[in-house]
Amino acid sequence: MAVTVEPERFDLGSVRSALLDRIQVNLAVLADHHHGPGAHLRLGAPLRFRTWDGADGLPTVDAPLPERLAVAPKLLGLRVVRQERPARGELCRAIRAAVGVRYIVADAFQLPWLPYYGRAHTAHGFLLAAGPDGWHVTDAYLSETPWGTAAPGHWVLSADELAGIESAEVIELAPAGVCPVAEPPPTQEVDEAAVTAYLAAYDACADRARAVERLTGETWLLVRARKLHAAYRAFARRTGETEAERAQLRAWDEALEWTRLAHRRVSRGRAEPPGVVDRLRAVLAADRTVFGAAPATPAASPSPDEDR
Repeated sequence: MAVTVEPERFDLGSVRSALLDRIQVNLAVLADHHHGPGAHLRLGAPLRFRTWDGADGLPTVDAPLPERLAVAPKLLGLRVVRQERPARGELCRAIRAAVGVRYIVADAFQLPWLPYYGRAHTAHGFLLAAGPDGWHVTDAYLSETPWGTAAPGHWVLSADELAGIESAEVIELAPAGVCPVAEPPPTQEVDEAAVTAYLAAYDACADRARAVERLTGETWLLVRARKLHAAYRAFARRTGETEAERAQLRAWDEALEWTRLAHRRVSRGRAEPPGVVDRLRAVLAADRTVFGAAPATPAASPSPDEDR
């Protein structure tokens, strides 16, 4: 059946894309669409340190999709109505049968608008809807990659391009009740045993090239999570970040640059510079001091489009 109605177009202007990872960022687009600019900052209210088993035996702080969807009602005001994984080659049919936009999680290796296309495998979320002229993609993701910049935008795919996405989670999301944007209060939830075990695993890994490569991506995720948390704290206070918070975020940026330097050196067959894991240990410890206390929240919650 031909689609004759233009799909809804989503505004990307309110979303702080540089603070969000590949799974969060387009959930954030839907949150702001349904609940107003700034609603997505609630993703930063909790600062957590939890780990999961990675595919290669090293732990990861990258939460699996079910964990992301489980917190969406409380933090983003989004609930899952339906979730399916179409058989290979059936994504076109599933989207054509859908009414409205769907949130899709697929392998970035198969997504032609991203620099990862044909180069790197990683799970990536985006919005997809059928239109009269093709398959409409909305993706607010922003990141520098070794192959160029992934930048927010809108794209229209052909049937052949969509068919190239061989496997995907197709998720229908609907608005759910949500608290005012500056609630809940910022919190820090750290499993100290998980921190110790996490760092020990990377310290002990005999394959240093693999360990440092993985740790670079892990540190990138940790940096974005802390910047998002700092942004939410500032939003809840209706002020800018404190000097202590700014200094801590600079320390995280320096830790990320050090892991990137280490990765470049090791990937070229050179010796790993000292202190890669120790720098990460130091900034994680400092988080407890800088972000340990929830800031005072004003009696009147700010409007969603303030502090942008």
